[in-house]
Parts: sequence; structure tokens; C-alpha cells
Amino acid sequence: MKSLIAQFVKDKRKSLKLTQVDLAEKSGVGLRFVRELEQGKQTLRLDKINQVLDLFGCEVGPVRKEVSHE
Repeated sequence: MKSLIAQFVKDKRKSLKLTQVDLAEKSGVGLRFVRELEQGKQTLRLDKINQVLDLFGCEVGPVRKEVSHE
């Protein structure tokens, strides 16, 4: 299952008609990083994620988790 960030980045990139190469160049990260980010890799550097998200006017921040009471 893809992470919300992975899906967000992929959707935003496509809506702006950018390739993964374009996104990597514009955000100053490597192509491999963009690919791993969009694939939902769990161990990516937060500063680099924010570098990519900055292109979309966003950043990673704390989000309260929903607790399910089963």
C-alpha cells in the first residue's frame, strides 16, 4: 500500500505534466530519490521529502493519528 505522501507527489507531478526527471531536476534531488518516494519507500530522508514537497507549496508535519477502538 502506497503512503499518502507517495500518492500525493505522484498525483501532483502528473497534474503539472512533469516527468520524474523533471521533478528531480526542479527540486534538486536525484531521479532515484523521486522514484523511491513515489513507490512509498519507508526510509527516505525527511529533508529531501520536504525539498520535493516545497515545489507544491507543502511540507511534512505532524498529523494526529486516528485511533481505532476495536
